[in-house]
Amino acid sequence: MHNIDIPLAVQLALSEDLNGQDADLGDITANLIPKEQEITAAIITREHCVLAGSAWVTETFLQLNKGIDLQWLAKDGDKLTPNQTIVKITGNARHILTGERTALNFLQTLSGTATAVADCVAELAGTSTQLLDTRKTLPGMRLAQKYAVRCGGGTNHRIGLYDAYLIKENHILACGSIENAVKQARQAHCQLKVEVEVENIEELNQAISAEADIVMLDNFSNEMIEQAVAINAGRCKLEVSGNITKPRLKALSGLGVDYISSGALTKDVKAIDLSLRVLAE
Repeated sequence: MHNIDIPLAVQLALSEDLNGQDADLGDITANLIPKEQEITAAIITREHCVLAGSAWVTETFLQLNKGIDLQWLAKDGDKLTPNQTIVKITGNARHILTGERTALNFLQTLSGTATAVADCVAELAGTSTQLLDTRKTLPGMRLAQKYAVRCGGGTNHRIGLYDAYLIKENHILACGSIENAVKQARQAHCQLKVEVEVENIEELNQAISAEADIVMLDNFSNEMIEQAVAINAGRCKLEVSGNITKPRLKALSGLGVDYISSGALTKDVKAIDLSLRVLAE
């Protein structure tokens, strides 16, 4: 999971609900329930989805009460159907209800990301084109959403600003040219991938001449992409980005590009409809 600090993420989320207090003080509504009462509850999905985020759910309840028991009936990456039970939770009633919203927030958001990715990956079935995410993630949820992308069958682009180069228009202007920017990148971190974003065929030729590892074709039309693939002739990996919609994916994959990247996968995420229900004795 790229060393995701799940305990810290959960701690911060619970603190938002509890105003930084212990659960027994911070959740005034749960305190209406007898202190020692125990229940069994289940989280179910109301719609088709791909599951992601189980570790965040487990961590939420264990931070509230280590005696809470979770019986997972599905695992991350599984395709779920409406009204399917995902997990059964048994333990202190107060603490289960205190953790309900935090747990569901993580699970609905990450499953929403995984589901959107899986829908798009299905459009690329039978091709060699990979679907990539971007850095357009929800604040504080970068690594969690990157994990959810993988649960949905997608591939992570760079994780942040530190693990690969992505040389864009402003970098090129500041460095003087694509050639200068790539040269400096090689000298600084020769082990890292160097990607150059281009906006026209002239810049594509410059990026190829500079021996970039990957060239991102930004907002190219399908005709321009076909031309770029012919010019490149396999010398660099080619990535298409900008105005990527689900209906375009199949056509784009047939043009011979290596990657298609989309910020919508993570920034436009639609939460999955989930519910936690207390089960009758």
